[in-house]
Amino acid sequence: MKKRHATLAVLAGAATVALALSGCSASSSASSSGPVTLKVWTGFTGGDRPGYTQIVKDFEKSHPDIKVQMTVQPWDTIQQKLPSAWLTGQGPDIAAPSSDPNAIAQYVKTNSVMALTNTGSGKDDINTSKLAPGTVKEFTYDGKLYAIPANFATLSLYYNKKLFADAGIENPPTTVAEMATDAKKLTGNGVSGLVLADNQTIQMWPILQWLEGGDIVNSKGCSVLQTSASQKGLSTWSDLVQNDKISPVGLTGAEADSVFSAGKAAMEMNGPWAAPGYKSAGIDLGIAKIPVGVDGKSVTLGSTAPLAISAKTKYPEQSKEFLAYWTSKSVQQKFSLTTGFPPLRTDLSNDSKLKADPTVSVFASQVPDSRLYLPHLDNATKVDSDAYVPLLGKITRGTSVADATKEAGQTIDGLTGCSK
Repeated sequence: MKKRHATLAVLAGAATVALALSGCSASSSASSSGPVTLKVWTGFTGGDRPGYTQIVKDFEKSHPDIKVQMTVQPWDTIQQKLPSAWLTGQGPDIAAPSSDPNAIAQYVKTNSVMALTNTGSGKDDINTSKLAPGTVKEFTYDGKLYAIPANFATLSLYYNKKLFADAGIENPPTTVAEMATDAKKLTGNGVSGLVLADNQTIQMWPILQWLEGGDIVNSKGCSVLQTSASQKGLSTWSDLVQNDKISPVGLTGAEADSVFSAGKAAMEMNGPWAAPGYKSAGIDLGIAKIPVGVDGKSVTLGSTAPLAISAKTKYPEQSKEFLAYWTSKSVQQKFSLTTGFPPLRTDLSNDSKLKADPTVSVFASQVPDSRLYLPHLDNATKVDSDAYVPLLGKITRGTSVADATKEAGQTIDGLTGCSK
């Protein structure tokens, strides 16, 4: 799953039979005398695809009366065809509508998705109390749950052990203050201390704000960029970029990855999808938890995509069984061990099998401490593209944080309809 090329994206891998997007009826492949066939559309195309393939195979083995056909296609194709397909009842039984978790809202508004009632702790229930933080709220509207997290990823701190040793630093930073100090010390001789992308990337700048106690919006969707805590995080790191040159300015996610892969960056915040490529590039790689913030608490970015059931499916019970299976503890443990990605459950953060894998353990341990980016926010995609990304571009190129956050805050409030 190469996730640094798209904003607000969770590009995980998935499963099995690639079917044409012909829009056939959800019930057309089922026979009254044979097993039910569930059609699933996803945009999961990355390196964790074998894990999703395994979920489907195992589900079919344990549920011989249900078959699953999972179609993998580009996200933009799904976003173009799914709305009308679900409205007319010609679409799949189950789909991941978008890599943006906020996209589920439009399907709720058009009554295109089914409310999930099989929540609880039973064998065929979705145990919402164990799902990653924020995901249940993200997919709940008017008190009803309409989707589950199809996947979940956290960001960790990648570091180049050789560059640390060359700089006389024995261990990765454990506090945000140490990370800032180390970033300065590691910068020089063609090396960036902490490479920071600010566009076409999964966002890591919000983490820097959260570590200082700041945020982007409050629960009402109003900008809080102008608060002292928010400005502190932005000021600290924009100053380090401008004045101490800890990172090149204006990098995309892919460009930041290339800098780290080339051994020209000592640290980078990134997700589990990056580890295989960095190891293949010969980086003496270390992975650590994101350092704790000023309050001594851990926090990192969590990202997800929704998985929902069509309101017009002919097989609601079987579809709900599949989602319950997908989110179950044993399945998520196996998925994580297969792919190297963290599970979407919090009760596996200290699992002995996951802890035995040095890469998986770091990402899995941060699931309980993770936060979603702009959760449950109207116009979240435009808040990112029209306000937050331009803000980062300005403060790393000389605009004062006070001026830039004032302008971005006004844009955000206009997009969300906030009235202070």
